[in-house]
Amino acid sequence: MIPAFVLMAIYYGESIKRGEPLEWQRFAAITIFILAAVSDGLDGYVARRYNQRSALGVYLDPIADKGLLLSGIITLSISNWSEVNSDYGRFPAWFPVLVISRDAILFVGAAVLYLLIGKVHVKPNWTGKVATVLQMVAIGWVMLQLRFLPLLYVVIAAGLFTLVSGIVYVSDGVRQLQAAGHAHATKS
Repeated sequence: MIPAFVLMAIYYGESIKRGEPLEWQRFAAITIFILAAVSDGLDGYVARRYNQRSALGVYLDPIADKGLLLSGIITLSISNWSEVNSDYGRFPAWFPVLVISRDAILFVGAAVLYLLIGKVHVKPNWTGKVATVLQMVAIGWVMLQLRFLPLLYVVIAAGLFTLVSGIVYVSDGVRQLQAAGHAHATKS
């Protein structure tokens, strides 16, 4: 569903640029995004409810989650969705850079942990969950063209929690390295 969402989102942005917005493309993009998010949530619920987890699913589910979030954030950073005010129609360039950088750092950190100690113990943190929710809210803010609060405020909140969650996860990774004897704590 991700390629279909990206295609509709970019086509809608292009129709805005031409001055002839095709609202059906916006509604199609929103519908596809919602269906992808709901089906992902439903899939996770069914797997937990009926204890049908698989080793492959453990890896694919977060990849699908990240793929949907990143496709929304990147697409809505390069494509303006507002014919009235571009400040409400696209994300500032720093937002996708922050989200992608955090995810890349966490991916590399997890690989380093695995190579050095043979395992990675990721404990979900509330800051990461809040960051994900705020990223989804920011995507919805642009797609639904909400204006009762500036988009920049929503993006700053999402960016702040994205940054904080990255710091929390990196700190946890350093603690895991220290516990395994691969890193030395600084002494005051």
